Amino acid sequence: MPSDKLIIDTPEQVHLEFVLAGIGSRFMAAFLDVLIELAVYALLLIISLGLGFSGFFNTTRSIWWTALVTLVIFCVNWGYYAIFEAIWKGQTPGKRWAGIRVIKDSGRPINAFEAITRNLIRAIDFFPVCYGVGVLTMLLNAKNRRLGDYVAGTIVVHESSDRESSLFFNTPTRTDFTLHQAAGLTLQEAELIETFLARRLEIPLEVRKFNGQRITEMISARLNIPPESRPPDNETFLELMVREFRSRAQYR
Repeated sequence: MPSDKLIIDTPEQVHLEFVLAGIGSRFMAAFLDVLIELAVYALLLIISLGLGFSGFFNTTRSIWWTALVTLVIFCVNWGYYAIFEAIWKGQTPGKRWAGIRVIKDSGRPINAFEAITRNLIRAIDFFPVCYGVGVLTMLLNAKNRRLGDYVAGTIVVHESSDRESSLFFNTPTRTDFTLHQAAGLTLQEAELIETFLARRLEIPLEVRKFNGQRITEMISARLNIPPESRPPDNETFLELMVREFRSRAQYR
């Protein structure tokens, strides 16, 4: 297996294959993100000058003003990454441009907790300059993880291709099967199904069939769905289940 690929065995015994993002693609993402941050700082400076705060960085101002400036810088520098990664499921504008995404080391999407945690360590990874500690840490481990990834339990991988995304759903919108049991899916199960469906073209055919059957049997057994009540094709069943789950208010 190439060194830039990673196979994750989930607790459900499903094998997911990902292509790890290297230092190059992560620096491409960081470059655009830094440019956006600089634009935000410039905009804030223009606004402050327009409001009459001509001495934005004047050292003679009170300690409260200094604290306010420090807080603003922290919120922009830390909040930018944490908020985007939480809302966009592991992506910032730079990561989206570079075609990479942060995920849990279990292969599932990250949540707000992981997004906040990994970015709280960003200041240490940046030390002493230009992510010196982060780059060194990435060079010393096979999964290209910086300190923030270790603390949050995350990895950074390349996105699935556009072709894969267009093939996410192969089933028509209307079918003869109505799977109301999808309401009983947990969010973790739905995320597992979606991850499998999004990555299925990267998985060898035999492993793909095994994974589809394994997830189908697990879901069917827990929700008491007999074989005659579901499509004969496992992937069709999983597509219908996650589509029904998505359409319900509990998912949104």
